[in-house]
Amino acid sequence: MAVEVHLRNCERFYAMPTGKALIRKVRVIAPAALIAFSVACSTIHVSTDYNHRTDFAGYHTYSWLRVRAGNQLWEDRIRHDVDAQLAVRGWHVVPSGGQAAVAAVGITKEQPSLVTFYSGFGPDFGGWYWGGWGPGFDSGIATTQVVYTPIGSLVVDIFRTSDHHLLWRGNSEQVLSGNPRKNERKLERAIAKMFEGFPPQAKG
Repeated sequence: MAVEVHLRNCERFYAMPTGKALIRKVRVIAPAALIAFSVACSTIHVSTDYNHRTDFAGYHTYSWLRVRAGNQLWEDRIRHDVDAQLAVRGWHVVPSGGQAAVAAVGITKEQPSLVTFYSGFGPDFGGWYWGGWGPGFDSGIATTQVVYTPIGSLVVDIFRTSDHHLLWRGNSEQVLSGNPRKNERKLERAIAKMFEGFPPQAKG
């Protein structure tokens, strides 16, 4: 019995791939492992927030305020992808005077904050309350604050046009780079994920 077991173990040993056969198997396995690793590393991180007292069902039109993302290629693609997502949800873009106003900023290089982006609108905009949904939201009081965003991030804001208050914000990290052609598909997926739950339901 002991000899039989030993022989079976030897058969298993010699049946194992060695030399070139083993290398071929490693070469086959390695690309699959690299693909799985790259997929895991390419996970898109998205977060959204909104004013819970807003009834988004009453909004059907919007106009663009401004898009800035370091170069024209990124800016055009951001605008196109956001338009596509909002169109699917029954929102229609108009040149001006929409019920809502959309702004987007992509961080592709060292920038201090979003303050520069919004202050760049000029005095005609009267101040857009991009800071968040604090106690002053309905009282017309805006809190000045500095918001730092990681390089490669995309922030999309939707405002109420009538009083310039922030209604909704989407943020995605690590979706922009200095190579717009390389990551075009990643940007599209990030914006699609950003708008998955849009429009949100009012919570009273």
